[in-house]
Amino acid sequence: MLAPMSLTAELYDGRRLPESLRTLLAAERPWEVLHALDGFVAAVEDHREGSVHPTAIVEGPVVLGPGAVVGPFAWIQGPAWIGGGVRIGHAAIVRGGCVLGPGANVGHASEVKRSLLLPGAKAPHFNYVGDSVLGADVNLGAGVKIANLKNDDSEVTVAGEGTGLRKFGAALGDDVHLGCNVVLSPGTVIGARTLVYAGAVVRGVISADRIVKHRPVLEDVPRRSGR
Repeated sequence: MLAPMSLTAELYDGRRLPESLRTLLAAERPWEVLHALDGFVAAVEDHREGSVHPTAIVEGPVVLGPGAVVGPFAWIQGPAWIGGGVRIGHAAIVRGGCVLGPGANVGHASEVKRSLLLPGAKAPHFNYVGDSVLGADVNLGAGVKIANLKNDDSEVTVAGEGTGLRKFGAALGDDVHLGCNVVLSPGTVIGARTLVYAGAVVRGVISADRIVKHRPVLEDVPRRSGR
């Protein structure tokens, strides 16, 4: 059995979501949220407010909320539900059936695929987010990658428990912050308010309210003189 913090209800405060999205978090396990996500976006009907740059591509059924901004050369492949005040930056990609909660940010050269970003979640610079759930006000440092597929193409597991999924990236609880160039292996679950420092490679289940640091091995080698 997973630790209690790995239950969806321990990772996310549903009260931080618009009422229309709260059913997405009804699943017991966080990876089961992806099934709810698939059903939600399948019912999306095209309705666009906000603003779309003339060079951006928005195709398929897309809900674009008031005040949302789609920047130059971005590509949105519906179905997608994009809430009010969302920012999608230059050359960003949103595809595979995504829900971006109000105030979320998918920035320059970032790609989000089949994922749920809760309100205020940010993937702002050179990020990849695949088949994942990012909690409210999560922040990904530049270059963070969330891997969603194992090298041997087998089922993704979380702490030894099968997910039934070939592709599942990570579930990050509310207010998780990841430093630059962090890499999360498939099936990673990180509890709310945990901080992961730059350069770490993380897998498995990390509890809430923790600090995770990468400590490289340093070798003290005298510099040679001359050539």
